[in-house]
Formats: sequence, structure tokens, C-alpha cells
Amino acid sequence: MGKVEQTSQEIGPANEVRETRCGYVAIIGRPNVGKSTLLNHLLEQKISITSRKPQTTRHRIHGITSHENDQIIYVDTPGLNLAHGKALNRAMNETVYSVIKDVDLVLFIVERFVWNEADQRVLEAITQSDVRVLLVMNKIDLVKQKRQLLPHIDKMRKLKRFAEIIPVSALNGHNLLVLERVVCDFLPRGPFLFPVDQVTDRSSRFLASELIREKVTRQLGDEVPYEVTVEIEKFEQQKQILHIHGLILVDRRGQKNIIVGSNGDRLKQIGIAARSDLEMSFNMKVMLNLWVKVKTGWSDDLRALKSLGYLDR
Repeated sequence: MGKVEQTSQEIGPANEVRETRCGYVAIIGRPNVGKSTLLNHLLEQKISITSRKPQTTRHRIHGITSHENDQIIYVDTPGLNLAHGKALNRAMNETVYSVIKDVDLVLFIVERFVWNEADQRVLEAITQSDVRVLLVMNKIDLVKQKRQLLPHIDKMRKLKRFAEIIPVSALNGHNLLVLERVVCDFLPRGPFLFPVDQVTDRSSRFLASELIREKVTRQLGDEVPYEVTVEIEKFEQQKQILHIHGLILVDRRGQKNIIVGSNGDRLKQIGIAARSDLEMSFNMKVMLNLWVKVKTGWSDDLRALKSLGYLDR
């Protein structure tokens, strides 16, 4: 991934020359502020998993949207974590810092009237780069009196010279067309980097593992701590059926017992929910088999993180 600096012209009908724009746009913010929800709604397709649990997103994920003359390559990032902690947390923070240095535009996502230490930490990280920043105030659907936003917007303007400040509701789609038009205005001139029908650079195996992990996170919440990941051991289409074998890795045996549940009931429910999303995403019947395995210390093991794809590519 890198900044786009080329100039491009495409020849259209009757030798009409049209200028194209293309660039990388990072979606940055503290954990659980709505970054992945925003990406999914901008793409009108789910490629980044969501839950109420902070730092559900752990990877750098590219979401691509193409218009007639503009291609936006959105980069969804993990929430910047104040506590470095284990190697997994450090790896996610490093992903955020590297993305900020290597994009054409940053969407800094904040939550309506909220401004806390975590938001300040993100602002400081962004300020280390000279990249242009749009401040996106999310969840404004929860603001009953919209005029209450004006004093807060004025307050935000004093923090940094943002290119624009745009209130949105990622969940309800409010003002997202305005946001996208503004983003396009800031794209550098250059050729499209991906086919116009491509939505992400991530593999189908990766998307499958993330959808399964989302169901584990949503169904268990705080019952199972952070040390859960999913590895796809088999991803194979046979005739019109996609066969997926997923291995859910946990840190301790007690976590395995919680995920499996009494007589395997909890794991069965996770599988049912995951299969439904997988069939919708891949548009075919899915046969899903899930297992749970204890792999102690995986989230603090650099070798394990590399094999599981958590270290930045």
C-alpha cells in the first residue's frame, strides 16, 4: 500500500478524455467508535466484522468502492489501544501507526459529544503525519437537538486544522453520501488500482474466519476474554456447496468449555449464526464444521501471531 501520485487519463467514448482519481483513505479512531460499521455502510457490503466489544477489528482491511471517475480504497484499522499489553495489542497499534503514514487521507472517527483520553491519543498519532484529516462525528442519530452539535464542532476546530468536519450516522447511513463526495474531492489524480467490481483485497478464507469470530464475540461478550481467534483449516467448494472447517483458538481450557457450552449447545448456536452470514456473503450453501482448541499464550507469541496473519502484511 502506498500513496498514489500518478496522473491518469482514460479515453472514453468518441476519444473523450476523462481524468481519474484514486487514493487510500484510512478510517482511524479509538476502539468501538463505529469504524467498521462506517466501512460496511460505505461499501454497502459487509467485509469488516462488528460487535459491541472494543477492538473487534484486529487487522488492516481494505474496502474498495469505485465510481465513474473515482476509486476510494478505504483502510479499516484496529482501535488504537492505550494499554500496549500483549504482543497482539502492540501489533494492532503498530498497524494503526503505519497506516497513518502511508495514506492520502484520514477519516478520524469520533462519537458525537464524547472526547476522552483515547480520542486524544489518536489525535496525537495523526498529528505526527502531515496527511490531511477529515473529522467524522459519528452517531449523531442519538442527538435529539442537532443545534447542540454546533458548539461541539467549534470546540473540535480548535484541536486541529481539520480539512472538514462532517457529522454522520454510520448505522443509519445519514450524511454518508456527503462524506463520500468530500472524500472524492481530496483524492489525488491517478489510475484505478483495483478492478471496478472488486470490493476488498482480503481473501475469502480471511472473510470466513472473521465472520466466525464475530459470532463468537457477539454471543459470548465478556464471558470469554480477548484471547479468541479463528483459523480456517479447510475452504473448498464441491459442486454447489462450500465446505468450511474452522478452528476456534482460545487461551485456556475454561474458555473452551464456555464456547462449547453444555452438550455443545453454545458452539452449535455460533455455527448456525455463522453459517447464515457465510451463505449470504458467498451466495451459496455452506457446510460449516467448527472445533475449539486450547493454544495457551497465542496472543503474546510473535510466531503464532505471524502464522495467524496478525502481523502487518
